[in-house]
Amino acid sequence: MRLLLLGGTAFLGRAVATEATGRGHDVTCLARGSAPPPDDVTFVRGDRDEPDGLAQVRDEEWDAVIDVTRQPGQVRRAVAELRTPHWVFVSTANVYAPAPGVRPVETDALVEPLAGDVMGSMEEYGPAKVACEKAVREGMAAAGGSATLARAGLIGGPGDVSGRLGYWPWRFAHPSGPDVIVPDDPDFPVAVIDVRDLAAWLADAAEQRLDGAFNVTGEVVPLGEMLAAAARAAGASVPARPVDLPTLAELGVNAWMGPRSLPLWIDDPDLRQATALDISRAVASGLRLRPLAETLADTLAWEGTRDAPRAAGLTDAEEQEIRARLDSPDTRA
Repeated sequence: MRLLLLGGTAFLGRAVATEATGRGHDVTCLARGSAPPPDDVTFVRGDRDEPDGLAQVRDEEWDAVIDVTRQPGQVRRAVAELRTPHWVFVSTANVYAPAPGVRPVETDALVEPLAGDVMGSMEEYGPAKVACEKAVREGMAAAGGSATLARAGLIGGPGDVSGRLGYWPWRFAHPSGPDVIVPDDPDFPVAVIDVRDLAAWLADAAEQRLDGAFNVTGEVVPLGEMLAAAARAAGASVPARPVDLPTLAELGVNAWMGPRSLPLWIDDPDLRQATALDISRAVASGLRLRPLAETLADTLAWEGTRDAPRAAGLTDAEEQEIRARLDSPDTRA
């Protein structure tokens, strides 16, 4: 197949390029070049924000296009200019309208699409992806083609600079003291897909021209089980120290991601099931998931090679400060 990958030099795009070339496909990556292109691809430098950003690839015929953008204007221009019978668009679980206590399925209501061409902030991420989906769906239908809308959940694995998954095996392997601070919420539902498994399914979707929306993430496991698996991946004997949620809030510990956080966990009860997508349709189409233990071990190995700061979790100093405050007589009282 002749595949055009819009992106392809970082994390998911790079994993897709590596998977597709490994299958023998002819892969062209159009990207700004903020990271080195993968081996065995044709790299075309282009900026999709420019009016002629697709000029070097728009006169070609592509068996499929794989697109990871979040900007509706980029999608609208690409769907109008590129020639292909099939489009694979990587969307997100954030497209779903909030439905507390419900695992999202593909037929659930979506948030309203972003009207403009440019996502101004992360608060507009879900609406922007809905607008992108709409542009792909309508554009491919008008052209007589088909489209895969891959609504991805949390993506982890080697190369994830966010550190949302990687923080946990890394922290158990590098404790800042006699224990590891964790949320006292062992039943919180966690679902993470290995970037390599998502890339393989996206390549399948391009090959098979899967049509429609698919939730694509990992199997749901309780947070406590994931933490135990992270400790095993690290070969750690240090125990977890669960801290109740009001105390974490009082100590200024954030949820999900970002600085001074405990990743993967969400402290908003209305969002408890938000990433625990129902993946029955993707599994029926051929989605294959490797064991979580393998992902954690490989992610820990990659964490040891990272050259950028981790964007999630607690620093040693932060965890030590929190532990000291937990052990102080005032806090215990």
